[in-house]
Amino acid sequence: MASTSDFKPRILGFLCNWCCYGGADLCGVSRFQYPPYIRVIRIMCSGRVDPAFILRAFSKGTDGVFIGGCHINDCHYVPEGNYDSFAMVSMYKRLLKHIGINPERLRLEWVSAGEGIRFANIMNEFGNKVKDLGPLGQSEGLTLDEIKSRIEALEKLIPYIKLVERERLRAPVRKEEAYEKFYASDEFNKLFSELIIDKLAVSQITSLLEKNPLPTGEIARILGMTPSEVSRHINNSSKQGLVRFDVNSKCYALA
Repeated sequence: MASTSDFKPRILGFLCNWCCYGGADLCGVSRFQYPPYIRVIRIMCSGRVDPAFILRAFSKGTDGVFIGGCHINDCHYVPEGNYDSFAMVSMYKRLLKHIGINPERLRLEWVSAGEGIRFANIMNEFGNKVKDLGPLGQSEGLTLDEIKSRIEALEKLIPYIKLVERERLRAPVRKEEAYEKFYASDEFNKLFSELIIDKLAVSQITSLLEKNPLPTGEIARILGMTPSEVSRHINNSSKQGLVRFDVNSKCYALA
């Protein structure tokens, strides 16, 4: 196995065309040094980054994902796209943590076209952080196959999560302080758990059962849940006709 010092992370960066990409360009012209292992995709707005892009990157073994946009209230699009990015990243960092991926592998920053040195500093800091974490799955204690399986369950919920975010999980006003306060509030945590986490657990369980029937204990072991949590979700799913209990194998299977 390669030592930590030999490890070169795979980092994917989505950079806003108007600001962060300009900052990265200035960084290069000014010859500021930062790690060479970030691969950049230029986008028109940080709000254009779909959650599926992030999840797909991680499912393919990318070690870190960076999103760079215009400073809050300096976005070129109305309503400000970087507020949408703020909301999306706030939610998906929590979801990554819930499925066992270190949320520090995903980072969002605001960088203007004139902040070449800021871009270099952020890239050096993020690159070192990802390097310390090691290859995706190493610090999490998960194999890439396990990560892919968990991401697949989350990907199925993306349309639902977008709808819930728009209708129930959005800060009341488009101000940075309001967004920071809302996504750190008990109100958000309660709604997030009720509206998304339970749905994700069911999605994870049904994704497992698509492959083969399993007993409660094995489901709990694979997903890192307690048997009682699995039983609760299984019971609710049974009432909805999603899963059934096979008497012969004493396992649960898709209905």
